[in-house]
Amino acid sequence: MDVWYLIFYPALFSVLACLVIPFLSSHKKSVGGFLFVLLNTVITSFIAVQAITSKTIEYTLYGGLVFGDILLRVDSLSAWFILIVNLTCVNGALYGVHYMKPYLAQRNNLSLHWSLFVVFHTSMIWVCSIQHGLAFLVAWEIMSLSSFLLVMFDHARFNTLKAGINYLVQMHIGVALLTIAFIWVSMSEGSFDFGVIGTFLNKPDSVWLFLLFFIGFGIKAGFIPLHTWLPHAHPAAPSHVSGVMSGVMVKMGIYGILRMTTYLTTDLVIIGAGILVLSVLTAFYGILSGAIHRDYKRMLAFCTIENIGIIGMGIGLGLIGKGIGNQDLMFIGFSAALLHTLNHALYKSLLFFAAGNLYQLTHTRNMEHLGGLIKKLPFTAFFFLCGALAISGLPPFNGFVSKFLLFTGLIEGIRVESFQFNILMIGGITGLAFVGGISLLTFTKSFSIIFLGSRRTKHELPRDEALSYGHLPFFIILFLMLMIGIFPSLILMPIQRIVHVFDTTLPLNHAVATLIPIVSTIGTASLLLILIAGSVYLVRSMIVSKRPTTSASPTWGCGYPAPNVRMQYTGKSFSKTLAKLFAFITSEQKKYPEIKHNAVFPANRTYQSSYAEFFEKNMINRISNQLLNFMNYFSFIHNGQVQLYILYGFIFMLILIVATFTNVL
Repeated sequence: MDVWYLIFYPALFSVLACLVIPFLSSHKKSVGGFLFVLLNTVITSFIAVQAITSKTIEYTLYGGLVFGDILLRVDSLSAWFILIVNLTCVNGALYGVHYMKPYLAQRNNLSLHWSLFVVFHTSMIWVCSIQHGLAFLVAWEIMSLSSFLLVMFDHARFNTLKAGINYLVQMHIGVALLTIAFIWVSMSEGSFDFGVIGTFLNKPDSVWLFLLFFIGFGIKAGFIPLHTWLPHAHPAAPSHVSGVMSGVMVKMGIYGILRMTTYLTTDLVIIGAGILVLSVLTAFYGILSGAIHRDYKRMLAFCTIENIGIIGMGIGLGLIGKGIGNQDLMFIGFSAALLHTLNHALYKSLLFFAAGNLYQLTHTRNMEHLGGLIKKLPFTAFFFLCGALAISGLPPFNGFVSKFLLFTGLIEGIRVESFQFNILMIGGITGLAFVGGISLLTFTKSFSIIFLGSRRTKHELPRDEALSYGHLPFFIILFLMLMIGIFPSLILMPIQRIVHVFDTTLPLNHAVATLIPIVSTIGTASLLLILIAGSVYLVRSMIVSKRPTTSASPTWGCGYPAPNVRMQYTGKSFSKTLAKLFAFITSEQKKYPEIKHNAVFPANRTYQSSYAEFFEKNMINRISNQLLNFMNYFSFIHNGQVQLYILYGFIFMLILIVATFTNVL
């Protein structure tokens, strides 16, 4: 099957989805959307598997006078991301069938949503397979616009509308930077083909072009300080869309950065070190912000930023290894980045799907209003706990493997006989360890506040959470997470071919042979851990089953039975000390009417607190305010007088005529 089908069939299915889904009944629209995504997945995955297992597939498509020849190429790097996109989108669509049931009355909105979901899936496949600047930008724009409209599903809410507009503006800033970069290459090399980017990057001062690409793709990925759209868009979108956006859409920015690094041959060490430092800061800032927020979907959005930083650390290590000719360091770094890309797509979509279950049943995203839900939602609690353990990097789940690879790479970097490298690697190890510790705190807080203790507010919950087809994507993801955690050596074999894209001159068998015994030991230990935990659970169940049934009793209150459930430990109190420690970043905003000194009997009052986003408050808002103040000087132009508007047009045409005759234009 030719790579041309990666363009033809996804386009065909997208058109059919837009034509067919609006005519389906409300109950069948979600199923129709899922089937189109599934068809897309089957065909494109077949081509992607071929590219990983055999060889690169290429096809040249004639795009007319505007585009010229458009090169379609699927190498192992493209195939890896296509497979991750397909896996996450299928699971997202399958979960979406269950999640969208409460919205069946919104027939038109539902039709638009599922049609756009198929288009969104198609656009990400195109982004991974097109290697022509202009055509790539078209696919990138389709991806941005379709995801923007998916975020805006609940457009009647002001916060959703604000989040969508914020997302759209920042995405187009990224598109503008990418457009400048591709035009710059085209003017220099006379082509929009990706192949000439390597020629340009071999020239002196080419680092500025890479910087343009990195910022353009970094906005989509969520590196600080380019991340401010992400904590708004993810909570506003439906949960299955949030899972796909966090799982794979932000990874299109990672794909773009990785694709550009394949063409780099100069300044590798400097660029790699810069990416490594920025990534450590991104990971730290992301998880610190996640730890202090009580909106659980917003918390998960900040954790996406953290994991983007972890992936970036692997990219930086790989570039440093390639720059100094250290084959093992290059392989470990890029392998950690690629594997963590897959791992994060799995457990983050799992967590967002669990968050979707919570929101549908409680209609709140504030974890301070929840508590004790493990009794009513045992399956959701179980899957959330598994996702929390995985994202915290604990065995026997997949997150532990990629983080272990990253630690291995950083330790390998210390062996380089360079004081600067040693300081850089030690800083990376410290930062990654610190991030892991805060991640444990974040998800301990989230799970305990949401699922443990007593219910803080009353919600109409089902008597017992029953298993349904809506839980099927949970089981699929959990199975894959465990397989990677138990058999990590299997995933390293295809990754070997992918890493080869970054440096085709070096054989990588030695690095694989070195790592496989280590990761195999990890897999064996993870399997042993599962067996021990399972055995302990079975023994405990047998012992407990023989005891007489007793009535339920209140949760032990450490010797002090609290008269009010609101006196339980809260999410804020859990992370308050951490927030105070980094108060220069975590700016707390309080709304509380102070009690007057002469108020003998003060009236009832409320207390509200929230944490401002550091970069949004100190950078984005200030720039926006300055821009608005500047534009206010020209507000006199919009005076509502039609005759003046006609005069403006006349003056503009007069300027054009004068400029034409004076050869200015």
